[in-house]
Amino acid sequence: MAQEIATFAGGCFWCTEAVFNDIEGVSHVESGYIGGTVANPTYKQVCGGGTGHAEAIRITFDPDVIGYDELLDIFFHTHDPTTLNRQGNDVGTQYRSAIFPHSPDQEAAAAKAIERASAAHPRPIVTTIEPLAEWYPAEDYHQEYWQGEGQSNPYCLAVIPPKLQKLRKGYADRLKATA
Repeated sequence: MAQEIATFAGGCFWCTEAVFNDIEGVSHVESGYIGGTVANPTYKQVCGGGTGHAEAIRITFDPDVIGYDELLDIFFHTHDPTTLNRQGNDVGTQYRSAIFPHSPDQEAAAAKAIERASAAHPRPIVTTIEPLAEWYPAEDYHQEYWQGEGQSNPYCLAVIPPKLQKLRKGYADRLKATA
């Protein structure tokens, strides 16, 4: 079973990780930082907005079960790609909407996904396609955050369930049996 990797930034990584953990064909989702200028950044540094990193997720998936194009469509469906450096109350470049392709094919697919998303949104898409850069996994306590501490975090309780509901409504046939 050949696995591929996709890297997306769509605001708070706790929120995007929660969405993609439920997708059939996704074997692993890791929260981390990408696209910045500081080696081995910490959460506090990234949240300060001065490192240039985005909070992002790295998705390991089986392309025979779910394609990269469909992952992109889910990405656009479950966050607001029309707000520059912002998702809800989270503001700053670390919350930007960005795609970090791992190959020329992924880059071409990302450009086509932006075109598809543009047709579905009344406002312009601001999602960027950025060069793949050094990936820094987030601290352990950020991994699978929604499945643990996130269930009692008021921010997560306000933001994640609506995203999951949108996912279930739009992509019910792509959910893991346990989701």
